[in-house]
Amino acid sequence: MRLNAALPWRWVPPITAPAATQMALDRWMLQQLLAGGPPMLRLYRWSVPALSLGRHQQRWPAAWREEAVELVRRPSGGRAVLHAGELTYALVFRPPTRDRKAVYRHCCQWLQQALAQAGEPLHFGQASPTAAAQRSSCFATATAADLVTARGAKRIGSAQLWHGPALLQHGSLLLDPPAALWQRLFQVDPPALAPLPWGPEQLEQQLRQAAEEHLCPEGLIAQPLSPEEWAAVRALEPLGCV
Repeated sequence: MRLNAALPWRWVPPITAPAATQMALDRWMLQQLLAGGPPMLRLYRWSVPALSLGRHQQRWPAAWREEAVELVRRPSGGRAVLHAGELTYALVFRPPTRDRKAVYRHCCQWLQQALAQAGEPLHFGQASPTAAAQRSSCFATATAADLVTARGAKRIGSAQLWHGPALLQHGSLLLDPPAALWQRLFQVDPPALAPLPWGPEQLEQQLRQAAEEHLCPEGLIAQPLSPEEWAAVRALEPLGCV
């Protein structure tokens, strides 16, 4: 099944910014798609550690108040994600099917390809029977939307927001999560992950190359945000407040 639109994708160069700005950028991407814009893809990092909550999440670690951690609500579902020692991605496009499992598999293929090149083959997970005891953390369990290592450790957690035929999918690629902070927030250790053989710039290059081959073969055109677009993003920042 071919899931790509026939349009080139827009590549928004990597941005490091606070939590509210990053979530506003993801919302803005979906708005642009709904207004007739092209599909988009971006990678980003958080300027300070942040805890992002699923749009309907009612329980989250109270310990965040004692840490230098920002709190923000995602437009997508799921549980809390600690954004520290990781790389986040976001994409928007119009899949020709609403089969969410098929769309997840398509939207994660480029991630699987890139990580396989790093010697870390990933497969889709299954919910853990112990998840109920760790309900606040996204990485406490892996579902059919998530990618896990051969040893069962969750490496990438993803979530979706559908708006009619338009999709926003974003996710967190764990690299070197801070064990002490993770333990204080979630009372469990982070997933046991082997280090990847690439530095930050090479990782981003490999991910972009994999995206061009497996997600957006019609093209991936780099285009930073204009001042007018940044103004529109800033106007959306309050939507992420908890």
